[in-house]
Amino acid sequence: MRKRNKVKQLQRTSAHRKAMLGNMVTSLLFHERIESTVAKTKAARILAEKLITRAKKGTQEEAKLHNLRQAARIVKDQEVLNKLFNDIGPRYTERPGGYTRIIRTGRRASDNSEMAILELVEKKEIAQIKDDRKTVREALAKKSSKTVPAPVASTKATAKVEKKSAKKPKTEKAAVTAEK
Repeated sequence: MRKRNKVKQLQRTSAHRKAMLGNMVTSLLFHERIESTVAKTKAARILAEKLITRAKKGTQEEAKLHNLRQAARIVKDQEVLNKLFNDIGPRYTERPGGYTRIIRTGRRASDNSEMAILELVEKKEIAQIKDDRKTVREALAKKSSKTVPAPVASTKATAKVEKKSAKKPKTEKAAVTAEK
């Protein structure tokens, strides 16, 4: 019996379910629209709405770090996390809830599962989304190039490169036949 258990199990282990829903929410926040089965979209919707609420509260200075860290437990992609707190959260500041909608699209041909689209209510236009992604990627690239030092090659790797470069050159006869 599953008395008073609110978690939809979705026929998966807890680790698989947590990873799957985290990936679905990350994709939803990145693309602002995803398609999946109705049961999965209902489960992902709960998580997405909680994250957007955290992002709204995350604009306040005293609660920003805590909300950012809590959201980072679910959304692993730094680019999507920045978009959530800098774009999506402020977009819904006046809205008290209901940030997503589920649109049922019919049944899948292969296994007859009922499919649905999960999308954000106030979506941006496609051109605006592409521009935002470009600016976020550029900002992350600048930030990462300043903070992360260049990787140091290991001694084994440099030794292999030196061995390859130290090979004897071909004889003149072999070089002439190779040119022909």
